[in-house]
Amino acid sequence: MKLRFLSLVLAMTVAGFIANAQSAKPASDILNAAYKTAAKEKKNVFVIFHASWCGWCHKMDTAMSDKSVKAFFDKNYVIEHLVVNEPEAKKHLENPGAKELLQKYNGADQGIPFWLVLDPQGNLIANSRKKKDGVADDPGSNVGCPATQEEVDYFVQVLKKTSSLKESELKAIADRFRKNDSAAH
Repeated sequence: MKLRFLSLVLAMTVAGFIANAQSAKPASDILNAAYKTAAKEKKNVFVIFHASWCGWCHKMDTAMSDKSVKAFFDKNYVIEHLVVNEPEAKKHLENPGAKELLQKYNGADQGIPFWLVLDPQGNLIANSRKKKDGVADDPGSNVGCPATQEEVDYFVQVLKKTSSLKESELKAIADRFRKNDSAAH
């Protein structure tokens, strides 16, 4: 009986180690596949840095996946998520290389979600850092998941610059994202 119990415990321990040892796909693999798809479909790549614990990241995903606007995003972007900033117990969820990309695009100290819009060649077109009006050298601060009127206006400006969305579609997106602002209700 003890031998069976010990065998069961050992098997469960090994299975746990194997599950934790499995790592997420490297950020470079995810982005290279996205660039290829974007080039073929004549779209840009919308990259969202997020984490499992991040409430605003989930709000952004929920808003972008809402049936009222999902088709607009899907028509214009290849959307990918890169996992960063997980607690030690969930580090295996992080995409290798994602943290370095976040640093490369000056998002490491900005909080998440942090997002980028890249062309099919991987060139940065826009990001979630809104600059102060009239301050040319301002690095900007992360709007994250747009919710306030100012954040949503910036988000719509980025979408207008990086897509072929129509005014009516942009308005629908703005209306949906404004629902994220508890002060707007």
